[in-house]
Amino acid sequence: MTLIFAHRGSAGTHPENTMSAFREAARVGADGIETDVQLSKDGEVIIMHDERLDRTTNASGYVKDWTLQELKTVHASFGFKGKWGKEKIPTLEELLIWLSHNQLFCNIELKNTFFLYPGLEEKVIHLVRAYEMEERIILSSFNHYSLVNCHQLAPELETAPLYRDGLYMPWVYAKAIGGSAIHPNIRAAPDVIIQASLSMGMPVRPYTINKAAEMKRLYDLGCSAIITDFPEEAVRVREGLNR
Repeated sequence: MTLIFAHRGSAGTHPENTMSAFREAARVGADGIETDVQLSKDGEVIIMHDERLDRTTNASGYVKDWTLQELKTVHASFGFKGKWGKEKIPTLEELLIWLSHNQLFCNIELKNTFFLYPGLEEKVIHLVRAYEMEERIILSSFNHYSLVNCHQLAPELETAPLYRDGLYMPWVYAKAIGGSAIHPNIRAAPDVIIQASLSMGMPVRPYTINKAAEMKRLYDLGCSAIITDFPEEAVRVREGLNR
């Protein structure tokens, strides 16, 4: 069965990367969530996609320039005009505590391409191990040097390179850097690449799959998972195929 990962939680319907978005993903039957981590000014692992606060909060500036205490004063559901209340920016630890009460998988994307965030890999791995989540966590990044570092630090954790452009035999490349799966932009993953990767034992989890027709096509291909902003729709389409 193709698994459904909720992109930044249920980002199409709820404030992205907030606990309300993660809870909604669980409510509608997603198999996992996808989220993003960075470091605050005081070195705490916080959940936020953009390096800047401007798009998704009522604040401005870079995440790295705010302490955790300061970040906790920010309104993180700003783009939804109060529909879901005043959500706070979660920490990775808060998310892991919540995950300990369910069975969801979690894809943690390390946002360390614009800023390298020295120590981010070690801190994420420490938290994953502390909460004994090794079997349910996938580490991904566009920074493939970071993924190699993660694999060396924690070979028991699954890593998966993210990429936007076409790769020749991506299953070979992923294995070369210690990866256990690939997370391509769907435009870089035509059917023939998905099928070839699967035939070589390399799971494929493309992003961001938001249209029902594309979901159905990937389900029919036997794709390992999809990453979507609309997990409820993805579950509905998947259930329709099984009737």
